[in-house]
Amino acid sequence: MRTITPQERELLEAQGCSATDWSRVKVADPFHPEAYRNVNFSGDIALEPAEGSFALDGGLEVKSGITNATLHNVHVGRGVYIRSIANYIANYDIEDGVFIENVDRIVTRPDATFGIGTEVSVLNETGGREVVLYPRLSAQTAYMMAMYRHNPKLTAALQEMAAKEVEKARSSRGRIGHNARIVNSGALTDINVGAYANIEGASQLTNGTLASSEADPVKIGANVMADDFVMAAGSRVEDGVVLRNVFVGQAVHLTHLFSAHDSLFFANCACENGEACAIFAGPYTVTMHKSSLLIAGMFSFLNAGSGSNQSNHMYKLGPIHQGIVERGSKTTSDSYILWPAKIGAFSLVMGRHVSHPDTSRLPFSYLIEKKGRTYLVPGVNLKSVGSVRDAQKWPKRDKRRDPDRLDLINFNLLSPYTISKMMDGRALLDSIEAVSGVNADKYAYQTMTIETRALQKGRFYYTMAIDKFMGNSVIKRLEGADFTSPSDIVGRLQPTHPCGQGEWVDIGGMLAPKSEISALIRDIIEEKVTTLAQVEERFRQLHADYYDMEWTWVVEHFPQWWGKTINELLPSDILRIVERWRDSVVGLDKMLYEDARKEFSLVSKVGFGVDGAEARQESDFEQVRGAFDSDPFVCMVLDHIDTKTRLGQELIDRVKRLG
Repeated sequence: MRTITPQERELLEAQGCSATDWSRVKVADPFHPEAYRNVNFSGDIALEPAEGSFALDGGLEVKSGITNATLHNVHVGRGVYIRSIANYIANYDIEDGVFIENVDRIVTRPDATFGIGTEVSVLNETGGREVVLYPRLSAQTAYMMAMYRHNPKLTAALQEMAAKEVEKARSSRGRIGHNARIVNSGALTDINVGAYANIEGASQLTNGTLASSEADPVKIGANVMADDFVMAAGSRVEDGVVLRNVFVGQAVHLTHLFSAHDSLFFANCACENGEACAIFAGPYTVTMHKSSLLIAGMFSFLNAGSGSNQSNHMYKLGPIHQGIVERGSKTTSDSYILWPAKIGAFSLVMGRHVSHPDTSRLPFSYLIEKKGRTYLVPGVNLKSVGSVRDAQKWPKRDKRRDPDRLDLINFNLLSPYTISKMMDGRALLDSIEAVSGVNADKYAYQTMTIETRALQKGRFYYTMAIDKFMGNSVIKRLEGADFTSPSDIVGRLQPTHPCGQGEWVDIGGMLAPKSEISALIRDIIEEKVTTLAQVEERFRQLHADYYDMEWTWVVEHFPQWWGKTINELLPSDILRIVERWRDSVVGLDKMLYEDARKEFSLVSKVGFGVDGAEARQESDFEQVRGAFDSDPFVCMVLDHIDTKTRLGQELIDRVKRLG
């Protein structure tokens, strides 16, 4: 860098430029003074070469340079375009290839932290579960910050680690990353803008970080107002969204007048129209409708119907109550839950529920309101097309394009986490039945009612799902293996990971043994793990080891399920396991097949063929929806039955060859 020459200064001044002190304006060669018009320079200025051009929509091309702007303490990179800054840009490092036009003001104030260090009061609006924002925040780390307050030493250690991230971020200079674009926007105050970010039409952004990347840029759209935030790669916030104290995770889309405060949204959440207040939105939390309110709850893989609502206070001590809706659940239109409550995994909530239900021991259930009472239908969601379809579509709808994925997501419908709940749930249903007698019309569980047939069916569904999971684990273990004797089979079934026994937990979308989470907590408290990067790496290793640890859990529960340890298994046991597995897989698939058929019933065809007879209705329905036998999901179910039947038969044939 060098100072400008008298000739360059003369040309700049002739083009309307001025400086409080020209000696503090430094330039790099080749310097092109003709690229600067009506620019006021103040403080320390550094200008890289203004070279190259930008192609705009419609075919217009503009050359790099600065026009109609005031710059104070700014470093401008190579090939930057800045035009029409209503006020000024102050205290920024603007990297190569940035495009800025028609912006009110971009300024960094002393000791800014750019949203890093913001405390988000999730679940409890009055405080107590604060999560500290930083760019690499994952659902797993946030879960430990928020949900392990019963361990104050862990909380203190995590907060200390987060404080280090805040100090690393603290600066009196902001950054606009290379190839970023900021146009037609209001004031940007204390904002760090990552590479390739696109801000177009934002009303106001204050104290935030856009952790954008070339692989997955951040986009901020029209009329967005955001204060105290961090937005991860691939996030899109558009169309009048209002945010305060919010983390927006990778590939999260917040649009269409959605508003949120003190909330965390992790990978692939999609929220429109409604409102969120103090929520922990784990991966794939979806709410798309007006008049929907998610408040003071923890969710993941949630689909909230129109008008879904919760209450976090009972008009006594304020908004102090919270709720948990475990992974994979749905709320129907106009559903309501009065917190505190806990809804079991993969459940459906229909109607209004004010009696604080806890169905965590009975996953895959329906909660239905009848005449003001809550009826529980255990396990029925196992035969629902919707549950299986969701489990298939989630991996396909992972919109994260940045290879550095922060959130660790396990998509499995059946896992040690859900199967252990089914085992417990089956025992619970037995005990409920034993207390009231097998001839009772209905049964009471907590403040809920379970009808007799629903209890019996729920136990049956759980048994089938357990058989499916346990049998599938055995078959996967023996798949492709060569064995010439029964001992070869037993050897193949030995655990390959020392961990996995005991209770499993869902840590923000990642499934892991509770013992391993406890081990991580001990290492954090004992200062064997001292940085958030090390915490992140431990979670990654647990996630990578999932299937080996899953098998360790299966081996542990073999005596409970089969009555024998794996070391006691005979070839005849393997044959019976495969047959039992095949019966459960085919049985559940046939239930799914029949459930799918309902979508093609006469009732479903009402509203088709509006001006004609029944034949026209049938034709119109098939043109729009297709025929039942050719429906992709129906074909998938039939193919699954065939594939699994052949897989089981292949193993049976191999085992029979042992004699």
